[in-house]
Amino acid sequence: MFESTLASASASAVQSASESAAAAISGSSKTSPPDLVIELRDADYAYQAGTPFAAAALHGVNLRIRRGTLVGIAGGTGSGKSTLLQLLNGLLLPTGGSVRVLDHTLLPGMRRPKLNDLRRRVGLAFQLPERHLFEDTVEKDLMFGPLNFGLPSAQAQARAAEALRSMRLGDNLLPRHPLTLSGGQMRKVAIASVLAAQPEILMLDEPTATLDSAARRELIGTLAKLCREEGRTILMVTHRIEELMEVADEWIIMHEGRAVFRGDADELGDRQGELEGWGVAVPEPLSCWAEWTSRLPQLAALPMPRTAEEMALRIAEAVSASGCVAAADRANKGLAESEAAYPRSGSSGAKRPMPPESADPADPGNRVDPTDPTDPTDPAERSLRVCVTN
Repeated sequence: MFESTLASASASAVQSASESAAAAISGSSKTSPPDLVIELRDADYAYQAGTPFAAAALHGVNLRIRRGTLVGIAGGTGSGKSTLLQLLNGLLLPTGGSVRVLDHTLLPGMRRPKLNDLRRRVGLAFQLPERHLFEDTVEKDLMFGPLNFGLPSAQAQARAAEALRSMRLGDNLLPRHPLTLSGGQMRKVAIASVLAAQPEILMLDEPTATLDSAARRELIGTLAKLCREEGRTILMVTHRIEELMEVADEWIIMHEGRAVFRGDADELGDRQGELEGWGVAVPEPLSCWAEWTSRLPQLAALPMPRTAEEMALRIAEAVSASGCVAAADRANKGLAESEAAYPRSGSSGAKRPMPPESADPADPGNRVDPTDPTDPTDPAERSLRVCVTN
């Protein structure tokens, strides 16, 4: 699978093994697709392996990630998410299987290679921003990586300013001490310190953990732009699946050290019944869509909507096709409740769109007027009740 340079037939077995291992470090796979940047084959990792205190963190993980994709990684506490990122960055070496990242292959028991090139091309933003910030100015922190990778001072300085602007922060922060920044600014500066090295792959461990909803949306929008416009491959660990529903190309769910799921949002929706068993809360958009498809079966053939607006439109079309024009008109205007199922909704008090309760259409009391101002329910909900009961 992995490209290697074999020793000549007359070389000794020891020399052959040594040269093969060296080739594996820098070799690339001959048979993998050209856009494949990460491949794990039966990868294991155990902390303190070979000792009585060994603790297995990853078991038989198999993954393939393509260039230029945004991948969400979710799982409960202790599921192996952070260990997986550190394995991909070369901070840890596998204790079983193999890990290939770009043109570097990491194998169990190999002599720890020099991985400056890998860490320049694969950036890792830790969950705690303080782990990135140790200089007395923001600019020095941002310049540290480029300087460490051999760039001249002037170029490192330019990279620092560029990385800060890419996180939508002003140059006025460059002379500030990192500890004088707000929590949100500190987290963005920490990510900028990784971006300053211009990595091909950016990995982030719960970067939105302490941010408010507006800051989370802004950060995710910035990451999506880096992926779509600059072709970066982004892996993001999160506890909030819903915040990445709109932008994630693929999902990886970790549970007890295993990658128990890999697929897109549609496939994730098909497995939502298993999420809680994997220690992951069912995201509101998935449960909301499931409820609507149970009432309007024609929705089940459609892809999972990525935005509140898209969900509203598809519900409206399905309702319209069922003959309820009034409800379709309301739904086409937004179905305001569906926006509450997505984190980019600006209304914190809005209810998500609940399907109407079953009612006997023969009972005149169930025939409501969607324009009746005395009806206390929301206009969109009244319209949908009309659809079901009339």
